[in-house]
Amino acid sequence: MAESERTRRADGASIGDLVRVVVARRTYKNLCYLLLAIPLGMAYYTALLLGLGFGTALVLVGVGIPILIGTVLGTRLFAALERSLANALLEVELRSPDDVRPGPDDGLVASLRRYLDAPSTWRGLAFLMVKSWLGIVGVVLVLLFGTLLSLLTAPLRYPHEVEFGTVNDQPVTWLINTPAELALAVSVGAVLGVAALHVSNGFAYAARRSAVALLDGADPDGDADSVPDPGADSDLDSTEVRSADR
Repeated sequence: MAESERTRRADGASIGDLVRVVVARRTYKNLCYLLLAIPLGMAYYTALLLGLGFGTALVLVGVGIPILIGTVLGTRLFAALERSLANALLEVELRSPDDVRPGPDDGLVASLRRYLDAPSTWRGLAFLMVKSWLGIVGVVLVLLFGTLLSLLTAPLRYPHEVEFGTVNDQPVTWLINTPAELALAVSVGAVLGVAALHVSNGFAYAARRSAVALLDGADPDGDADSVPDPGADSDLDSTEVRSADR
């Protein structure tokens, strides 16, 4: 009996961990970060495409080199913005890099060389490229949650027709006009909604790890393990519940 009681508690804790994502504050901060990746990712992609593309094409003319240098150094400003955004929404503590220090020669050429030689410049550029692709994830999530919200709110608009997209220029729809279909729509929307929140947390966790690896100016050996796991809140809460049961 004691074994069955422990099994029931473990099953209850597992289900609770899966559903707790709906009310976790971190979930919605992660969603905000992924949604902001849509406009920011488009802006970074456009800036890098134009700057690096035109700069490379105009190198032989002589104008391309200043364009390339300006584009690469301009990414440091975007990287600083991303560092602040990650600190606010991804619950990390990224510090500004200090690998660009004044030298004995403070001339323009020497200063530009120090910025171009700094690893943080190129790591920031790499992160902006990653963030450009993350914007696509944000678009997919917007479409997905829009469809799931339509399923969950079907009782408010019953009978209701849900559109899932188009195939061969023909819309794929589901007309919900019976109580059984209504119950099925809400159930499917709820289950897939919880799953989608876990998926979004997974993408945010990947973005968090990328931010720590590419944007953090701290010692790499110092805070490597400071990135929280996407299920850390759930694990902590479930531990507290089990302790209370004892």
